[in-house]
Amino acid sequence: MVIKKGIHPGDTVLICRKRSKLDGFEFSEKELGFIHTQMEGNNPLITINQYHRRVYIVVKDIVSEKKTGAKKNYEIYEALRRTGHKIGQSLNQFKIKVVMLVDVANDKNDLLRIAEGMALGNYQFLKYLKNSKEKANSLSEIYFNSKNITSAEIENLQILINATCIARDLVNEPVSYLTATQFSNEILTLGKEAGFRVEVLDKTKIEKLGMGGILGVNKGSIEPPTFNILEWKPKGAKNKKPIVLVGKGIVFDTGGLSLKPTLGSMDEMKSDMAGGAAVACTFYYLAKCKIPVHAIGLIPATDNRPGGDACAPGDIITQYGGTTVEVLNTDAEGRLVLADALEFAKNYNPELVIDIATLTGACVRAIGISPSGLMGTASEKTKAKLKNSGLNVFERLVELPFWDDYLDCMKSEIADLKNSSGTPYAGAITAGKFLEHFTKNEEGELVYPWLHIDISGPSFLTSNDSYRGKGGTGVGVRLLVNFLTN
Repeated sequence: MVIKKGIHPGDTVLICRKRSKLDGFEFSEKELGFIHTQMEGNNPLITINQYHRRVYIVVKDIVSEKKTGAKKNYEIYEALRRTGHKIGQSLNQFKIKVVMLVDVANDKNDLLRIAEGMALGNYQFLKYLKNSKEKANSLSEIYFNSKNITSAEIENLQILINATCIARDLVNEPVSYLTATQFSNEILTLGKEAGFRVEVLDKTKIEKLGMGGILGVNKGSIEPPTFNILEWKPKGAKNKKPIVLVGKGIVFDTGGLSLKPTLGSMDEMKSDMAGGAAVACTFYYLAKCKIPVHAIGLIPATDNRPGGDACAPGDIITQYGGTTVEVLNTDAEGRLVLADALEFAKNYNPELVIDIATLTGACVRAIGISPSGLMGTASEKTKAKLKNSGLNVFERLVELPFWDDYLDCMKSEIADLKNSSGTPYAGAITAGKFLEHFTKNEEGELVYPWLHIDISGPSFLTSNDSYRGKGGTGVGVRLLVNFLTN
């Protein structure tokens, strides 16, 4: 999908209000009468077929009334994204390749959100289809006809769309292709293209560092693990200490010896690296757009298999930094690899650490598949900013309680911690409390402020959800980008 500024004759989308004048857009009197009648009937999307072109008229004030109830900006923008997706579907149905968006309502944000929904909704993963050309969407170009939008804003939107779609590709790739090594290769390619630094630690280096969480999860696999370190450090960065983003990179999760049931559980586990994909593609955006933020990315990657010398329930591993963990459930593996990374983050004296991970099914059971769970130790102000970014891009965050009581059931009698509470209660929170341990020093004091985002619900969808589509959604990219750029 190419997004550019300019005028293109043919199929057009007009974004207007009820009172907007449409006299200059080649409508006949009958068409203008029809449009007026549709507006009076509160139709938010009016279609005019002039045979030589189709014109879609988006009436913003009706969209906001019909789709939101409360007229909050973030709800209106989400309604516009969904309207953009609906228009995109129609354009593809009629095999239209190019469309022009016109800013009649004189609000560039409306155009940007319509285009965002249209472009993201146009995404397809067709790599493994024999008839991919036949199934490919026709829509390939979006033109902006607006005096209010700068070329830089259009370019940034283009890069954001690309970054989100790259994350979707990575999540949709099967482990037969996307091993931990290949995941690292993909990150190296992104770094080379966008201009951020990537260092990949191989198994030998991981062993020397004593990252027992990654090594323990990897024991049952014939594929070696990797630990990926990303850095974007532009001149004139606004932060003196880096912000560290940590992404879970489990490229496939069988559950290990605590084997998952296949139907509805293991069959979607190629998506268990969605957090790592979100981090990598956030760096792609930061570097491409030259955002003045110093950021470090840490992505531990491996698959979790039951073969070979697989870690067994009851085993004790030693994490990076020396904490011992009794592994009671090998399917609670994500927290083990993240623990190594959160401990490693202390080496950077960070201003803030955010980890993002498909961590627990308990989070989905608690809040559903639409939002992500949020918890952690950062200030209320920082949490509020991140939650506000979640609203801006409609990747909403639900903050869960994070009391110390939840850590009690994660304490082991024969090791420092255990990786599973052994109870069916508050699994998302107890997993978060496990991770919190690795953000502290030996005296139990916080080394850095930290936030944990559990994206288990929205990272991979089994049915279409407007512009988010089906399969990998790329959730987290737009959220982190909005937070870091604002």
